Amino acid sequence: MYTRKIMIFGVTLLLSSCGIYTNYQSQTSVPDNLYGEEVIASDTVSIGSINWRDFFTDPCLQELIEKGLKQNTDVKTAELRVEEAKASLLSAKLAFLPSFALSPQGNISSVEGQVSRTYTLPVTASWEIDIFGKLRNSKRQAKAAYMQSEDYKQAVYSSLIANIANTYYTLLMLDEQLEISKTTAETWKETVESTQALMDAGQADEAAVSQMKATYYEVENSVIDLEEQINQVENSLSLLLAETPQQIQRGRLAEQHFTHSLSVGVPLQLLSNRPDVRVAERDLEQAFYVTNQANSAFYPSITLSGSAGWTNSLGGLITNPGKFVASALASLTEPLFNRGTLIARRRIAKAQQEEALLAFRQKLLDAGTEVNDALVSYQTSKKKKDNYEQQISALEKAFSSTTLLMEHGNTTYLEVLTAHQTLLSAQLSQTANRFKEIQSLINLYQALGGGQVL
Repeated sequence: MYTRKIMIFGVTLLLSSCGIYTNYQSQTSVPDNLYGEEVIASDTVSIGSINWRDFFTDPCLQELIEKGLKQNTDVKTAELRVEEAKASLLSAKLAFLPSFALSPQGNISSVEGQVSRTYTLPVTASWEIDIFGKLRNSKRQAKAAYMQSEDYKQAVYSSLIANIANTYYTLLMLDEQLEISKTTAETWKETVESTQALMDAGQADEAAVSQMKATYYEVENSVIDLEEQINQVENSLSLLLAETPQQIQRGRLAEQHFTHSLSVGVPLQLLSNRPDVRVAERDLEQAFYVTNQANSAFYPSITLSGSAGWTNSLGGLITNPGKFVASALASLTEPLFNRGTLIARRRIAKAQQEEALLAFRQKLLDAGTEVNDALVSYQTSKKKKDNYEQQISALEKAFSSTTLLMEHGNTTYLEVLTAHQTLLSAQLSQTANRFKEIQSLINLYQALGGGQVL
């Protein structure tokens, strides 16, 4: 008896070493300096762990995100993929159970005027015994595919939230630039009128008035261009919401506030936070179990089958009464002449597993680069913020001074023109820099795995 137990243990150990019963081990390491050498990663929780409702506090934006999560086409498609994967997993689990089928048959024959009627009403059953792990590995692969569909859905959620937020803040940036341009146009119109008055008084020439008017119309055209851009961005946002083009209710760029805590957390958190990284690892897990299945194909498959039912085909003609009949069969199928094919399939499975591992590692590197890009972009925008404020303050004084000097004949209209154009450019750039700062925060939030829907 002890010898039998030792033999069973030895066979089990041998099969495990052949990659039939082994389980996939999750990845638990990341490259050094994944976020870059200049980024100091701490053990604190990253901003990617903040719920999106707490990260995006603008009520209008929250309403848009809620609507997008309910209506977006990509979200609905991802949810259907989850249902498909769930059905596949159920099918893989049911493969462990016997299959039953009712196969009624009837026959009528005539020999020299005698009619024979026979029938068979059997219930057949078939059950494959999973000794060598083929069904087990198939179920584990299906489970990994199901979990991958869940991770993919989370990746769609995260991407959609970031896209809606970026598009929304693009609208706020364009709104502010439009307001600046309209204010500039009004101011410039007053400057044109002042220059016209100076020309009427003999203190300015027609060239100055013409140049001022030309610049005014240029600013007016920029206002029209901004209005067109706003319409296009509103249409893009409507598409994300799976709605027809419409006007989007929104706040103001100056009213937006975000968390000042910019902890990126430890790089290891990306393995659990980033849904796209998890999707890549699910590919690796599935490839691992496909390799296990390729290994199990070298071992025999054992199937138990049988049938039971009623028939009258055991004896004579129509006088033969129906009788109960049953049969049982056990079959063992051992691959003999297709070993070369099985070896080729195993090589393909191993190669695909290596490809999945490389893809996972590359996805992890991509994630680290995205964190670095977003963080550096945010820090750059913050550094420029004070410079823009001081620049605009100086340009406003310069414009005011040159305008007064021109009215008193101490300077030319070209200096006023240059001062005003430089001021407008700086104001528009300041607004773009504020948008870039917010966009960098959104990208960093997404890069750290934020935006998941619980």
